[in-house]
Amino acid sequence: MRRGARLGMITPSSNTVLEPLTAAMTAGIPDLSTHFSRFAVTEISLSEHGVRQFNYDDMLRAAELLAHAKVDTIAWNGTSANWLGFDRDEHLCELITRETGIVSTTTALAYRELLLSKPHTVGLLTPYRADVQQRILQNWAAAGFPCVAERHLDLQDNFSFAEIDKDRISSIARELVSAGCDSIAILCTNMRGAPIATALEAELSCTIYDSVAVTLWKSLLLAGIDPARVTNWGRLFQTK
Repeated sequence: MRRGARLGMITPSSNTVLEPLTAAMTAGIPDLSTHFSRFAVTEISLSEHGVRQFNYDDMLRAAELLAHAKVDTIAWNGTSANWLGFDRDEHLCELITRETGIVSTTTALAYRELLLSKPHTVGLLTPYRADVQQRILQNWAAAGFPCVAERHLDLQDNFSFAEIDKDRISSIARELVSAGCDSIAILCTNMRGAPIATALEAELSCTIYDSVAVTLWKSLLLAGIDPARVTNWGRLFQTK
């Protein structure tokens, strides 16, 4: 009997959103399972501690544990390279695949692939502080997908991001579309953008790129699974 595909994901320790959301999005795919490994992340900042959290050693240990489950893919389900530099995640993927033999990806690299695939007028929505947001805007512009408008909530505690309610996210999305955006990146894997993506897209005639959904989309492609099997979670999953 052929086994189903297994997706592995490295998760920030204080994240309470991405695991249940990923499970909900994949509930209709019986031949798929998702598996998670955590490492310590408690704040998003440019401080020495904030940056040091994303060291390769801890992330590789998390990847090694996922490899014990014989997963088919490993994704760093976090957004850190958006402010630390895409090269960080490129190197991380090289290390993971070299150490485990398993194909890997990250949230940041999946975003880059999507936003470079066709012209976008991008609006950026994050919970982060102004200095982190500015670094993201600089990196995205240098990579070839500058943002037309942005909103950030000036938060630092990673756990707190999950407490931002859907109405507030929706309200900010409307502001970004009013500013001329045809796509909105909800950049944080601890925010609940995916559950409101379909309704927002219908209301605003835009495309929502939620970070948890973006990571799942790329993981499915790497595992040879059609993303279109994920239904009612936004237009993203019709993209190949």
